[in-house]
Amino acid sequence: MTKKSVKLTVNGKSYAATIDPRLTLADFLRHSLDLTGTHVGCEHGVCGACTVLVDGRSARSCLMFAVQANGREVTTIEGLAPAEGELGVLQRAFREHHALQCGFCTPGMLTTLTELLRDNPTPTEEEVRDVITGNLCRCTGYAGIVAAALDAAERLRVGGE
Repeated sequence: MTKKSVKLTVNGKSYAATIDPRLTLADFLRHSLDLTGTHVGCEHGVCGACTVLVDGRSARSCLMFAVQANGREVTTIEGLAPAEGELGVLQRAFREHHALQCGFCTPGMLTTLTELLRDNPTPTEEEVRDVITGNLCRCTGYAGIVAAALDAAERLRVGGE
């Protein structure tokens, strides 16, 4: 099979690689770039654990080929923090509201909710619940996740803290 060249930006850093055209974006991120925060669960796009932002929009990285990300901007869980060793507002809210237990769904939840809070700074509880329906969590019962998202929205509206 003919390899393909790709150039993309991941978490603000440019990458160029020559890859198998069948390589998923999830596998490229995890195995080629060593960004293992993107989790792979079902590999069918159902669980949402592999959700990343592509050009600012949530996408299932297990369903997308890495070549489809050529020339695009990808943000993973590693790119959500404002700086190394710091947590963003939503990440802090997750910690404070006990919105994670095993943590497997957390990267997909955070990227999905990042998009929601960017596009809708005043979401209702129903809107938060609706947007995370594509992300499965077996541990939390979702209450902490919803509370964290609503708290983060409030914090972001009043200046980030």
